[in-house]
Amino acid sequence: MRVDADDFARPCSCGKEHRIDVTEILIEAGAVKKLEEEMSEGFLKEYISPLFICDTNTYQATEEILEEVYDRGQLVVLDAEGLHADNYAVEIVVNNMDDDIDIIIAVGAGTIHDISRYIAYQCKIPFVSVPTAASVDGFVSTVAAMTFDGLKKTVPCAAPICVYADTEIFANAPGRLTASGVSDLMGKYISLADWQISNLVTGEYYCESIVEMERKALKTVKGCLRSIAAKDEDACEKLMYGLILSGLAMQMVGNSRPASGAEHHMSHLWEMSVINKPLDALHGEKVSVGLISVLEEYKKIARAIRQGRCQVKGFEEYEDETLLEESFGKKGLLEGIRMENEPELLWEIDPDHLEACLPEIAEIIDELPDVEEMLYMLGKAGCKRRAEDIGLTDQIIPESLRLAPYVRRRLTFLRMSKMLEYDAAE
Repeated sequence: MRVDADDFARPCSCGKEHRIDVTEILIEAGAVKKLEEEMSEGFLKEYISPLFICDTNTYQATEEILEEVYDRGQLVVLDAEGLHADNYAVEIVVNNMDDDIDIIIAVGAGTIHDISRYIAYQCKIPFVSVPTAASVDGFVSTVAAMTFDGLKKTVPCAAPICVYADTEIFANAPGRLTASGVSDLMGKYISLADWQISNLVTGEYYCESIVEMERKALKTVKGCLRSIAAKDEDACEKLMYGLILSGLAMQMVGNSRPASGAEHHMSHLWEMSVINKPLDALHGEKVSVGLISVLEEYKKIARAIRQGRCQVKGFEEYEDETLLEESFGKKGLLEGIRMENEPELLWEIDPDHLEACLPEIAEIIDELPDVEEMLYMLGKAGCKRRAEDIGLTDQIIPESLRLAPYVRRRLTFLRMSKMLEYDAAE
């Protein structure tokens, strides 16, 4: 399957001209052979000093297939145990890379890609994506989720100039990684609702064409969840296609808005380990647990709106101050969190206008799958669903719902709920 990036860079009804940086996307068995061809006699042959970045797991999975390709440049293999996209991993690569490197080739999943795209952006050199698992949607994104000194941040980075997703590699990845990709994609239900609600309440930029791309990705994957779990190659290709579509949506907007909302903020909060111990859980696994937690909360609020049990109370800036100090403060991250949230987004919301929007907000939430339906879909693909599945307890969820909006300065309905007073009783 070849994805024509030009199809997404045409004039758009939203009035913006969307930019696509990736020039070639290949999703098929034997795709890495095309990489070798391009490096030998194609448009990649102009790069004479490539750096291949992988980890011990992805190197083992690709050593034989990419042996001749690896011989063409420098290889840095990071220890997969405890590997994160953080300043420590970046430092290891930078300290070991040759001075004349002119292109980076990321061979791995989400963490390797975030590290690679960040270094490529900082060094002002291109990078190529070779996904080894259909585990995340960030392969063609222009942002990276990085952790700097314990603080999780989304930073601008380089998009790959091309993607070679070899089905023979990613369809045979551990099932846990593939399920994580399904989880990451299913989280778009919340991120798209958050974007639509924010557009309704504040007039934030919103592109229906990009939303339709994300919905197409969801529809594509929903139809083959059991086959994906069974490692059917055609189904895994559809998952990778859906993840690539989601990444292109982010590239077209220029940030992660179409693909990251309150469900991702829950994941990022847990990744910072401020109210929990470090988790042995993949990014997508935390996203799907965040998805269920946020979906349950949104459905409660929607019912309260319809039954007249929800009113706008206005925003009290210091309502969560003690909680912020007790969580982020003890980790030395309070100042960073405060800076991330300045100026406060909720000051932009007119309480009277929010009150008038409540019925339509309830309608947007009603269009989301029911919690039981979502649990069923995630279960079909073998995804994590509940707090205990990733080493948390149910008791941490209410606190997480209060703190997660502060992880990113992005308006979500979870953040707006701080302006609401509602009776959660059924």
